[in-house]
Amino acid sequence: MNAPRLRPLSPQEMTTDQQRVAHAIATGPRGGVRGPFVALLRSPELADRIRSLGDYVRFESGLPPQLRELVILLAARFWSANYEWHAHQQAALKEGMNPEIPKAIAENRRPSTLSSDEGLIYDFFSQLLSKRDVADETYQAAIERFGEKSVVELIGTAGYYSLISLVLNANRTPVPEGGSPLPPLPT
Repeated sequence: MNAPRLRPLSPQEMTTDQQRVAHAIATGPRGGVRGPFVALLRSPELADRIRSLGDYVRFESGLPPQLRELVILLAARFWSANYEWHAHQQAALKEGMNPEIPKAIAENRRPSTLSSDEGLIYDFFSQLLSKRDVADETYQAAIERFGEKSVVELIGTAGYYSLISLVLNANRTPVPEGGSPLPPLPT
C-alpha cells in the first residue's frame, strides 16, 4: 500500500484559518481531523464548507441511518474508496444492517437480503452511479416511497460521499489498521 500523499499537519504548521477549521472538525460530531480532512485542510475554506455539508448529510438529515449508510456503501464501492468503505461498513453494521448486504456490495453484486426499501435504494443508486441516470419507473417509485425531499437528500448523500471518496483516493488514504481493502472491481 502506498503512503498518503498529504500527511496530517501539526498545529504549529497550520495557518490561523486551518487551525480554526481543524478546531471546528475536532469539536464537532467527527471528533477529530482524519480521513479526507487531512488533505482538505490544505484549503481551509473548502474544508469548512465540506465539513458543514457533511455534518448535515451524515448527522442532521432526517434520512433513516440504515438507508443513508447503504447509499454511502454504494458510493464507496463505486469509487473503490477503501477508507470510506471501512468506516461506513462498520457504521452500517452498527445501525443494524444485515452483514450480507455490505459483503455482497463489496463483491459488486446485488445483495439477496434487501428489504423493499433497501432494494429500491440499491436499484436507484446502482443505476445512477453506473448509468449516470435513473430509469423513470425507479425514480417514480423512489419519489412515491420516500418523497421528493428524501430523494434529493439521498442523491446529495451519494454526491457528498463521491466527493469524499475522490479526495481519499487522490490522497491514497490507507485503510485504518485492522481494516482490509475492497476486492478489485472486475474489468
